[in-house]
Amino acid sequence: MHIQFRAALLCVLALLGLAAHAAPLPLVSPIFGDHMVLQQGKPNPVWGWSAPGTAVQVVIGTQTATATAGPDGRWQAEIQPPPVGGPYELKITAGTNTVACEDVLVGEVWLCGGQSNMAFVLGHADHGAEEVAAANHPEIRLFTVQNHVAYTAAATPAGTWKPCSPQTIATNGGFSAVAYFFGRKLQSELHVPIGLIQDCIGGTPAESWMNPVSLHELKDFDVPLAEIDRLHARGGPEYGSFLMHWLDEYDVGNNLWFAPGLDDSKWKSVTLPGNFHELGVGAEPCVVWFRKTLTLPDPLPAGRATVLLGVVDKMDTTWLNGHFVGASSWVENPRAYNVEEGVLHSGKNLLAIRVVRTKSPGGFMAKPDGLRLVLGDHTVIPLAGEWSGALSVDVLPPIKLPLTYENYPTMPGVLFNGMIQPLAPLALRGAIWYQGEANCGRAHQYRTLLPGLINGWRSAFGQGDFPFYIVSLPAFSHRRDQPGTDGWAELRDAQLQTALTVTNTGLAVTIDTGDPDNIHPKTKQPVGERLALCALAGTYGKNIPASGPILASAEPAGTALKLHFTHTDGGLVVHGPELKEFSLAGADRKWHWADAHIEGDTIIVSSPSVPAPAAARYAWQSNPAATLFNGAGLPASPFRTDDWPDSTENQKPW
Repeated sequence: MHIQFRAALLCVLALLGLAAHAAPLPLVSPIFGDHMVLQQGKPNPVWGWSAPGTAVQVVIGTQTATATAGPDGRWQAEIQPPPVGGPYELKITAGTNTVACEDVLVGEVWLCGGQSNMAFVLGHADHGAEEVAAANHPEIRLFTVQNHVAYTAAATPAGTWKPCSPQTIATNGGFSAVAYFFGRKLQSELHVPIGLIQDCIGGTPAESWMNPVSLHELKDFDVPLAEIDRLHARGGPEYGSFLMHWLDEYDVGNNLWFAPGLDDSKWKSVTLPGNFHELGVGAEPCVVWFRKTLTLPDPLPAGRATVLLGVVDKMDTTWLNGHFVGASSWVENPRAYNVEEGVLHSGKNLLAIRVVRTKSPGGFMAKPDGLRLVLGDHTVIPLAGEWSGALSVDVLPPIKLPLTYENYPTMPGVLFNGMIQPLAPLALRGAIWYQGEANCGRAHQYRTLLPGLINGWRSAFGQGDFPFYIVSLPAFSHRRDQPGTDGWAELRDAQLQTALTVTNTGLAVTIDTGDPDNIHPKTKQPVGERLALCALAGTYGKNIPASGPILASAEPAGTALKLHFTHTDGGLVVHGPELKEFSLAGADRKWHWADAHIEGDTIIVSSPSVPAPAAARYAWQSNPAATLFNGAGLPASPFRTDDWPDSTENQKPW
């Protein structure tokens, strides 16, 4: 997720959370509107709100359904859709009030969820400009659920349906590349209208998207769920972030110390980057503020300016002349905040930064030249050197630290409440899911999280075990020379085990895509199209290869292991000069690289360092040299034959 957006999101979410309670509920839920797609082949619930006891009529084509608003004002009717295609008018009448949804199509509806790689827009993907220019598909309809956090179930989603065109797919920041390629492939094969609902936020863990009922069943989240209940009872903004609530409670400079008119004459002189010792800060966590006056040239150069702060540990929030310009708690990502037009002016400008430091040294980790303001003509204004600083919070008893430090929505259940529950019980065919990066540190827990998420969504929509297709994480980070394990490998295994054990699910393996230096790879077309293969084969009954090789069994073969596979359509194939990334371990559980060769639909794996192999693994690291495919060109899923403990088995976020 873009780091500037992470912080701006919180301001928006807080406003949305407050506004949702004040606005009257509409006659018809906003998920129904012009240009929408209704799901073919099953009853479609339609719902909204009116005065209690009001009779409501729903009409589309020759189909009619009626309902009566209950004591809480909510009504719901179920209507059979007319034949596939359209366009139709969907008309809802309650007394003298009528809502007419025009240009409604009947076809297939898919919910597209996850974090930033699902949110990654088409225009930023490989050949993005060309893909956007060619995205003229009037029978594909797009709905983006606006970001919304809620501590209890929200009633309505925000968003509008749009026909897919070069203009609509690029508006409001753009539409998901993965969802688009998925929908385009389905539409080209099925020749029916496709409705795509984008429902995702970057950086968010699976538990944020889970039904609170499922979370309570897992027991792992009792502590944060109780804290959410406490914060909800206290009232105020619903941030979705424990840290933001904590800052509201303890930061004495909150909403005060960034103001240009503040008298900071008694603040201390501080050198940045540095360890803040001038403020009397020790090794304990703290919140500190810094202010610096910058003199900018006259005339001010035209073009967009950018504030560059390098890596900050743990969180920064930055203002210019009293205007918020960015914030992030994503430590690994260097800060680069774009400054909106009109914020800067010639002469004196005030830059204010709040830093939440959780450990020593922490704070600004960049070298001095990494702190700079770059003007529109690329003039560099150095930011290192003397600043004014003040200590806001020195975290010593009785002050307790927040449960987690993210400044974006990561609280359990809050995105399900705000962005999934309001869609239910919309009739849909199924869901696709691209998420997991935020859970890699707790990959073993994902073995229960992902099935719980799937079951919770299915329960909310009340349409049985609808299809749910999962993206196996692509390659990322730099390759290890020695075999071992990491959270990304274990997360992929949790995804695979879910696809193998949970009814009506499937896995799109993307291990041959990715970028070692970018958690957001641009190669998105294979991801969306492999998800579409899962759906075409698993949901629509097409007799096509939809999966790469999957380990079926392993058996001893002298001093080697013989591995058997399913989904070997066209035979096992090596992409590249040799078969790589197989490792073996004996009873000592020490891993060694192994030789591997194909025999029919099996692979023989051996190593002189492991004369009595007990287990084998393939592509077991975050960025493996994965070269095993089937004849249909689909990559094998990373796998292991052992059930030994994961390195992430005991990791908890609090």
